[in-house]
Amino acid sequence: MSGDTIAIETPDGNFTGYLAKPATGTGPGIVVIQEIFGVNKVMRDLCDGLAGKGYMALCPDLFWRIEPGIDITDQSEAEWKKAFDLFGKFDVDKGVADIAATIRTLRPLSSGKVGTVGYCLGGQLAYLAACHTSTDASVGYYGVNIQNRLDDARGIKKPLMLHIAGKDEFVPPEAQEAVVAGLRDNSHVTIHRYPEMDHAFARPGGAHYDKATADEANDRTLKFFARHLG
Repeated sequence: MSGDTIAIETPDGNFTGYLAKPATGTGPGIVVIQEIFGVNKVMRDLCDGLAGKGYMALCPDLFWRIEPGIDITDQSEAEWKKAFDLFGKFDVDKGVADIAATIRTLRPLSSGKVGTVGYCLGGQLAYLAACHTSTDASVGYYGVNIQNRLDDARGIKKPLMLHIAGKDEFVPPEAQEAVVAGLRDNSHVTIHRYPEMDHAFARPGGAHYDKATADEANDRTLKFFARHLG
């Protein structure tokens, strides 16, 4: 399956995203939010996989304001250096605005409801999308720095699921506990914890990929979206 490149409009200019469509031509929408490696093969494969499950899956190029078209891997030191440089320059709030624009672009192409799913940086952005956009359901995998944005949680009015890796090298235990405590009383939020997992346990080909746990988390995600976007 191969997707299309489509334009996404914002007040600051247009950028692009990778759109994968189901065989039926349309379905519920899911915005797939990138890691720090851009819209790479991992993200495109995720979109294609969701399209195979009946979703319109759109991955926006959220680094477009810094450098459009980033497509790197996690396989070399130079790429990691580039990724962290981009992460350091990235404006999270502009990223949330760009996700809102992506949702607006995807909704009329979809059968109605649009969700968001993100990984790493995208995990934080999926959380913030739940706080600040019109997303109908959001899922965040091992989101970084959520503990610094817990005040935003008052904006959560639709279902949110978070997958937390217990041994996440980028989210220390105290940050994990702050997130759990900060969201405990919000009835819209479901948190799944994976005590033995490190960051990016669901990234195929990654150093910490764990297929059994990734399959478990992904099954929870698909059931969540079937329930709330169907």
